[in-house]
Amino acid sequence: MLKALKSLFIIEEEDPKASKSREKTVKKVTQTPKTTASSMPESAKGRAGKVEARFTNILLQAMDANNLDGFDYLEFKQSLQSLSNMPMDEATRFKSAFAMAQTMNATVANLVKTGGHYINILKQEEHKFEEALKNQQNQQVNAKIQEVKGIESGIQAKAEQIKLLSKEIESQQKQVEGLKNQINSATIKMENTKNDFIASFNLLVSQIDQDIENIKKYLGNQQGGTKK
Repeated sequence: MLKALKSLFIIEEEDPKASKSREKTVKKVTQTPKTTASSMPESAKGRAGKVEARFTNILLQAMDANNLDGFDYLEFKQSLQSLSNMPMDEATRFKSAFAMAQTMNATVANLVKTGGHYINILKQEEHKFEEALKNQQNQQVNAKIQEVKGIESGIQAKAEQIKLLSKEIESQQKQVEGLKNQINSATIKMENTKNDFIASFNLLVSQIDQDIENIKKYLGNQQGGTKK
């Protein structure tokens, strides 16, 4: 099922125009984990996030594990995909997919509701990621920051005895620089990891959001129930 889900959301090969369009869609959703942003050192800035297969797989696995019974948003997404190569515009594709969905007793309200269900599942995974990243930060960054502060306090005290302790001060200054480099390196790595997760999360959420908007836009006046 994971492979099928991945095919619904991830296009393995696409032309440059489609790639640019997807990039704009990903940037449209700008959620950022709240647990890490305020505590990252200003001197360590990660690169822009990119969609990572490892995060996408985790998110899709969570969706798969929480797949609702019956015909829901994911099955509707599959119906949309099956019509993707047909010569029809987006509105017609959504209406055609909904016509098929009605034979499975699908309704617009249920498609919107179940689409929201999968967004909530993704948000739960986001929370787990934030907690894990926070733990890593405590281990790899915060402890070293406190260590740096302690060493710098020691340097300041020993500076008053510079004539007697000049060699020790020089040694500890080097230690501080080494620790700062470790902090920057660890922070940049975690920033990159965070940004990759956000890009992967935003890709999926933006697609679901867009589908929900299209469901409301194109199918809002449709009647639910079984097709006669």
